[in-house]
Amino acid sequence: MTFAQMTLPEFDHEMATTRKLLERIPEDKLAWKAHAKSNTIGWNACHLAEIPGWGANILTESHFDMNPTGNDPYTTPDLTSRKAILDFFDTNVALCRKALAAVADADIMAPWQLRDHGSVILEMPRAVAFRTWILSHTIHHRGILSVYFRLNDIPVPAIYGPSGDEQG
Repeated sequence: MTFAQMTLPEFDHEMATTRKLLERIPEDKLAWKAHAKSNTIGWNACHLAEIPGWGANILTESHFDMNPTGNDPYTTPDLTSRKAILDFFDTNVALCRKALAAVADADIMAPWQLRDHGSVILEMPRAVAFRTWILSHTIHHRGILSVYFRLNDIPVPAIYGPSGDEQG
């Protein structure tokens, strides 16, 4: 079984579950945050929408530089409608899925680096980077958004089983 064959079902499941959450983004509460040090509902939603877009880079490029010399630093987009967030998410999921389906096992253990101004912040095999920065990172921020929903009386969808709002 290839890395792609093993990972695509999990990717599809996690992205479908994430989309269920993004479909409930309350446009009137995008600026809400649980604490002064926390990010907003809107930022978390935009972050969830951008994360799958990183997958194609991880699977096809040797590195990503957050602050490339001579260019603007990478920033999370500031989308202001549920539709824009969902469209961005769907585009990124499709790009990531295409890269994942095409990745060769011979390339999956090649090193990938996260850089800042050209300096290496971390380096890990592409397979590990994909699981960490795409799958686990999505799950992490989805959990945050789920708590934000609960604190705002927004129904939380069933994720890995029933929620207090959905039994299946």
